[in-house]
Parts: sequence; C-alpha cells; structure tokens
Amino acid sequence: MRKVGSVEVVEKFGVCNLDYHKTCNSGWCFDEAKKDFDWNYTGLVNIAHEAIDRHAASWRKNKVALYWEGPNREHEKYTFSELKALSDKFGNVLRKAGIQKGDRVFVYLPRIPELYISAIAIAKVGAIFAPLFGGFRAEAVRDRMNDCEARMVITTPDMKRLGIDPIRAEVPSLETVIVCKADASYKYGEGELNFDAEMTYAPEEFKMEWCHLEDPVIMHYTSGTTGKSKGVVHVHNAMIGHYITTKWVQDLRDDDVYWCTADPGWVTGTSYGIFGPWLCGASQVIYAGRFTADAWYSIIDRHKVTVWYTAPTALRMLMKAGDDVAAKYNLKSLRYITSVGEPLNPEVIRWGMKVYDLPIHENYWMTETGCNMIANFYNLPLKIGSMGKPVPGIQAAVVDDKGNVLPPGVPGNLVIKPEWPSMMRGIWNNEEKFKEYFRIPGWYVTGDSACVDSDGYFWFMGRVDDVIKTSGERVGPFEVESALLEHPACAEAGVIGKPDPLYGNIIKAFIALKPGFEGTEELKREISEFVKTKLAAHAYPREIEFKSSLPKTRSGKIMRRVLKAQELGLPLGDLATLDDE
Repeated sequence: MRKVGSVEVVEKFGVCNLDYHKTCNSGWCFDEAKKDFDWNYTGLVNIAHEAIDRHAASWRKNKVALYWEGPNREHEKYTFSELKALSDKFGNVLRKAGIQKGDRVFVYLPRIPELYISAIAIAKVGAIFAPLFGGFRAEAVRDRMNDCEARMVITTPDMKRLGIDPIRAEVPSLETVIVCKADASYKYGEGELNFDAEMTYAPEEFKMEWCHLEDPVIMHYTSGTTGKSKGVVHVHNAMIGHYITTKWVQDLRDDDVYWCTADPGWVTGTSYGIFGPWLCGASQVIYAGRFTADAWYSIIDRHKVTVWYTAPTALRMLMKAGDDVAAKYNLKSLRYITSVGEPLNPEVIRWGMKVYDLPIHENYWMTETGCNMIANFYNLPLKIGSMGKPVPGIQAAVVDDKGNVLPPGVPGNLVIKPEWPSMMRGIWNNEEKFKEYFRIPGWYVTGDSACVDSDGYFWFMGRVDDVIKTSGERVGPFEVESALLEHPACAEAGVIGKPDPLYGNIIKAFIALKPGFEGTEELKREISEFVKTKLAAHAYPREIEFKSSLPKTRSGKIMRRVLKAQELGLPLGDLATLDDE
C-alpha cells in the first residue's frame, strides 16, 4: 500500500481474465462477447440454456454447479447435468399448471435448492422470474403481485402463512401456489400444489421455449423515493452483461469455487448469485443459514471458496467480530474478494488487508443497470474509497443537470451512456417512471452524485434522492412511512437514512402521535416491531423520535430533506414550499 496525496493505493494483483487497458484501447464492445454463446450460432435464445443446458452437454456435465449448505450444516450438491434434469422436470410442472411465455411467476423462498431450480425452469418456459426477498411480509408481497398480475407463487408453508395467506383474496390474478418443503401434516388448499409430488410424476423430456433476445425474463421490484415499489424488467439479452462482468469483475475461472452472499430477492443475488456464475460455467456455494462470523468463515474453510462477493455491512460485522474469530479458520483458499451495496469504508479495506491478506474490491451498479457498471478490477491499482473505473464497453460520466460533462474533482450527476445489454427495458406498467431515468438527454441518470479524478476513477458522493441504503439493501422511505401510518398511534410519519458505522445507514422515523398516545420507549419498540412484521427485517426504524408536527409542503408532502438536515445539522435549504401554519 502506498499514498498518492491523501489517497491510499493498493497494488496487490496478478494474472486475471481482463487486461483492462488493452481491452479498452482496442475499442472492445459487448457484441464481441456474443461469440461465447450458443445462440450466436444456432439463433435459439434462452438464458437458461446458456446458464445450464449447454454445460450439461459439454465436458462440464459432471462438474458441481451448486454446493448447498443449510442452517444446520445439511449438505447437498448438484452437477450441471442434475440441474438440467431437475429444471426440465419443473418446467413441465409449470406448463401443466398453465404457465406460458410472458407470465409472471413469483418465487418467495429461502435460499434452498428449489429456488435455483425454479429460476432456471421459469426461464425455460419463457415466463418471467420475479424473486421476492424472504423477509417481505404480506403487504409488500401483495403490492408487488398485484402490480404485475402474478399468476403463480412458489413458496414454503411458513412463508405462505406469513406472506401469502393474509392477502390471497386480495390478489385476483393469483391462480396457483406451489408449496415446497411441506411435511405430511400440511393441508393443501384450493389452487395449491405439492412441489415434491408434482416433480415425482413430471416427465423428464422437456421442450425449451425459445425466445427473442428482447423478451422479458427477470423482474426485480425495487424501492423508490415516492409511490409503491417499481418492477424493473430485464430481458434475455441481459445474459451478455451478466456473463462478461462475472468473468471480468469477479474474475471467475473454471477452477474457482465462488460464493455470492446476496439473497436472490435482490438483483445481486440473481445477476451474480444465479445467472452470471453459471453462464461462466462456475461452481457456486449457497448458504441458507443466518449470519454469524463463525458460520461464514466455516463456509469458506470447508468449501475452499476462492472468490467471495459480499456486502460492506457483512464485512463490517465480521470486522466487529474480531480478528481472533477469523484466525480459527483456514481462509487461504481465498484469492479475490469483491463488495457491493453501498460505499465501502476505507478502514474495512485496511482491515481486509491485515486479516485476509487481500484487498476488497468495490464495484458499483444498481437494479436498473442489471450488471456491474464501474469496478475496481483485479489487475488495476485500487484507490481506497473509490468506485473504480467503468467496465469496458460502458461509458460513464459526471455531468451537470443539462448534461455537460464536468471536469475532474467536480461533483455532479453520475450518468451512463445507453444502451448496454443488461440495461432495464422498462418499469412494469409505468412508462413515465422509465422515462425519468433518461431525463438528461443522451444519458441514463443513476440518481447518484459522484466525481471523477484525473486518472478516471469514480468517487461516490451520495444519493441525489431519498432512497436509504441500509445493510446493503435499498429501502424506500414511502414504504416505511406507509407501514408506520398503519399503526394506530401514528398520525404522521417521515423517514430518513441516518449514517451509521455498522449498517451504512439506519432508518430513523419521525412520528407525530394521535391524541391519547404517549411517546414512551415502550411505544417506540412496539412501532419498530410492527413495521418489521409488515415489511422486512432490515426495513424498520432503529431510531424513532416523536414530534408534535412534521415539516410539510403546502400540499401535505413530508419534507424529508428538512428532517435530515435538522438531524445532521446541515443547512435547511429553500423552505419556500414549507407549510408554516
């Protein structure tokens, strides 16, 4: 490690899949990656074929594609041939249940093998795979399913009881519920199917649904600053971005054992925890248990993980657990660590160098981009605290509100030149929202503020909007505020992200109580638990402050920026629209 001015630079790298400068200087474009796909020669397109079936027909057929470990150290493993056979059978189950090309199928499962089999099978029948984070509860599930008129959901008895049963009657499009991991005592209701029974009798022969590159295949719901969550649509063509960025940013090779710790309910867990690694023919580890430092280190030790993709929050929690815990395990198999979800604290990178003898390479992207856009690559000097450089084929810039490119060191809007293969193709039923991303002519607008230095490294400055990143996940203030207002004590609610050394940000809620309620500590705990049960374990306020009233515009909109400025001691800015009554 050396210092260049105030910037710490790590130069610990070796041979890798990407020669960054040579590739960029050659004028490389994404079209050059097409030669690595069967569809480029056959004209037959389906991401599931490229991720699983082509490997099952190659020398990789007996290679382990999935190492699965449960919360109690249960172990299972599946080769590419076995995943092909299982996803073929489940594809027949889906067709028997009436699922056709273009239908939306939600997968509301913990990280069990059935989740990954379902994802591949849904793509095989030409339907749209819509993963739901396992921590979501009924209201969040209902809103997402109704938005796109889901026909089917695949779940477990416990998750069904919490997230499906309370809202089943409120989702008129939902025809079928497939239940996994049910014991003999489970009573199946109308429209419910037993996963295991259906798989037992499903035919093995399956006819792939061939698609167009622009046919939708994945939809992720992501939070926004206002309104309900939005359905971000990705198409089969996204496989080009998934494949090449996994190969280059994660530097995956045939002898690697790869572990992406993200839940497939979020885009990282799908692009880089399902499709990307398998498009590269890699073996990956899935862990279904809860986080503890011992559990995570034991996964790396037992499976000899070589490439590890995780989140800053997890790394901070490992750092908090102490160096002694890491020292109990053999982590020498690790050759590369990457991180995404929020800015990576410099002290975590320094700690990683000390404990793992490896730097941690941050990268940047978002649900809407579908794949990595900017990254600290394996064979480039790593400037601690930077986002890195654009992926070859990606043109990123920092511009003002009129689209003028700003000089080095000047913060502005982080933008990307359309179109790249994995760029979202739409927001489900919301064309106006989709257009907002292109409000600066000629650019996709990320909503983030950044600056670029004289060496072409990008530096994250913050969100332009109000979306809160907590524990590596994006949370929309509106969703939390809506849940708060369902509590009988809450008259008004405003939510902000408050910087926190462990979680990146925590959710803080400001609440005006209804008459007759007293703002006690007990009520704060009750409200937090109320929100946790309605939304997700990460999407609840860790801090609550009761106020007599909240700052609002004259139209009644809570002014979150004022709440945040007051909380953090920042300038209040323009208050011309503030209701001063």
